[in-house]
Amino acid sequence: METKTFAELGLSSKVQAAISAAGYTSPTPIQAAAIPIAVTGRDVLGIAQTGTGKTASFVLPMITRLETGRARARMPRSLILAPTRELAAQVAQSFEKYGINNKLSLALLIGGVSMDDQVKKLDRGVDVLIATPGRLLDHFQRGRVMLMGVEILVIDEADRMLDMGFIPDIERICKLLPPRRQTLFFSATMPPEITRLVSQFLTNPERIEVAPPATTAKTITQLFRFCDNGEDWAKREVLRELISSQNVKNAIIFCNRKVEVAILHKSLVKHGFSAGALHGDMDQKSRMETLDKFRSGELKLLAASDVAARGLDIPDVSHIFNFDLPWQSDDYVHRIGRTGRAGKEGVSTSLVTIDELKSLKDIEKMLGEPVVWIGEPPSAEDFAEAGKKRRGRGGRGAQRQRGGRGGAP
Repeated sequence: METKTFAELGLSSKVQAAISAAGYTSPTPIQAAAIPIAVTGRDVLGIAQTGTGKTASFVLPMITRLETGRARARMPRSLILAPTRELAAQVAQSFEKYGINNKLSLALLIGGVSMDDQVKKLDRGVDVLIATPGRLLDHFQRGRVMLMGVEILVIDEADRMLDMGFIPDIERICKLLPPRRQTLFFSATMPPEITRLVSQFLTNPERIEVAPPATTAKTITQLFRFCDNGEDWAKREVLRELISSQNVKNAIIFCNRKVEVAILHKSLVKHGFSAGALHGDMDQKSRMETLDKFRSGELKLLAASDVAARGLDIPDVSHIFNFDLPWQSDDYVHRIGRTGRAGKEGVSTSLVTIDELKSLKDIEKMLGEPVVWIGEPPSAEDFAEAGKKRRGRGGRGAQRQRGGRGGAP
């Protein structure tokens, strides 16, 4: 199939001008497939992971379709449901970027943000309402928003909604909407509950599947470094060496626990690195500020936990470091999928201790090929020892160093 251009997808001239101004020339596979269907008003079922350009695949046709008509008080013309406030805020940024030539009004109903301004916007009438499910139902029950004027519904990251227990809320919301509407539905995976939701609330959708789930992008170079001293202080030393030796423009560093995120962040700053942290306990304002600094390049490194990172849209990350190997191999895919996006090259480097060799085997099995080691790989004895040990903390030096975690280097 020959590569399409944005001009061939049926988008309005105002939207095309905004795309050019943002510096994009050719659509990603999901954009090329979904946009021509979505601009006609048909339902779309998009099966795609984050990092495939899916946000623009619904934002661009929505702006085009909403150019005609106007909003009425408390009756939004379109509704986008997102699982987390970060994702909702990113979708709002996308509308601002691509809707620069349109006068569309937008409200954002999410936790952790003052609602007074948003309620005023709703009162005046908005073209686009972006919300997390619980917050939307809360406002609906208080009579602050009516849903019978919704012409377009978007459900983004439906499988995450399922993980977070939002499916009953989604069903309630769908039943409050007019049956004659367009639905654009996106999910990285299709478990039975999601399939049931699709058959219940979508009408003859066009199914578009891009890069099957649990595969890693071909643009990512994946490297592994064995740490035979599994102590955290020793791992931090190895990490600093790797950051200094690789050409790191910016990087996200993943830890399994939020306490590790805090310790690692403190250590990086102490050693003169420009670093921020992102974990589940931060308030919304701090999270947004840290993300903005990372996006703008003010911060070069971001230590993060999995909870904080899924769904983050940071388009240009050169490196990923796994300070800890994730417990689930699926999380490995999500983590490293933050780099090598939209065709760019990316590098992911994972530190592996003796206790993590079992998790490493799961990742190898999923990748379908042996991993590439920097430096000495673990020996057959290391693998044998890993098999005998219960999952504990630390590696070979663990017994010697149990106490040393406080003022960590």
